[in-house]
Amino acid sequence: MTDLARFSINQMTVRQLSLPELADACGRLGITQVGLWREPVQEYGVEATAKLLREAGLTVTTLCRGGFLTATDPAERSRALDDNWRAIEEAATLGTDTLVLVCGGLPPGGKDLRAARERIADALADLAPRAEDHGVRLAIEPLHPMYAADRCVVSTLAQALDLAERFPAHQVGVTVDTYHIWWDDQAPAQIARAGASGRIHTFQLADWITPLPEGVLNGRGQIGDGAIDMREWTGHVEAAGYTGPIEVELFNERLWARDGREVLAETAERFVEHVHKKS
Repeated sequence: MTDLARFSINQMTVRQLSLPELADACGRLGITQVGLWREPVQEYGVEATAKLLREAGLTVTTLCRGGFLTATDPAERSRALDDNWRAIEEAATLGTDTLVLVCGGLPPGGKDLRAARERIADALADLAPRAEDHGVRLAIEPLHPMYAADRCVVSTLAQALDLAERFPAHQVGVTVDTYHIWWDDQAPAQIARAGASGRIHTFQLADWITPLPEGVLNGRGQIGDGAIDMREWTGHVEAAGYTGPIEVELFNERLWARDGREVLAETAERFVEHVHKKS
């Protein structure tokens, strides 16, 4: 395959593969970049993962995830900050400069979205300088509004940038994920806004397919299978000055039930076809 220089496979897309299996499969396909998730990395060992991927010639593009910073209970808030500090250290050990933040939903019984976002800002004031000390940037990921109650009160790029712009761009930026923003007609202008200040810290792809499964979390479609024009959104981020890796991050039970190496090869092929191949 060609045109894979910017392609990064997010570990969650092929979570059925162990880290050694993923490293081997990437090597066989000429894939040189991966995005990682903390849970499987912790299970394998952070330093062991860094060594494995380094020896395989793989660059870690992002680590997911930090965040969940909206708690009102002081003890819960302290635990969340501690966990994010560990995530920053893990990112540095893995050699990635980007920690993706899923900021958290409303606390139990909570209904005040604005107050929840302010608690995120307060937490970022603690986390951003520490991240900078470790050479790590924080990338706020806005999630589709269907996740606002339980997973992320930041639903649009505009909201994410309103938070990020309180801090230097080399400390806090945003994640642009097609799955979460494709519906928003203001998103292209917000991508330009993010690019103008150097705040696009990562760009991720997943398609929108219907009907959504029960629970909606694992409904991300293989690129090319749904309603999103991947080439159009890639054009928006490139026009904004982004030239970095492009991750494909899919949560999909049907993909996870298949052979992981087959899914990886298919995903790379879809990337070439729907992102870089001229129509």
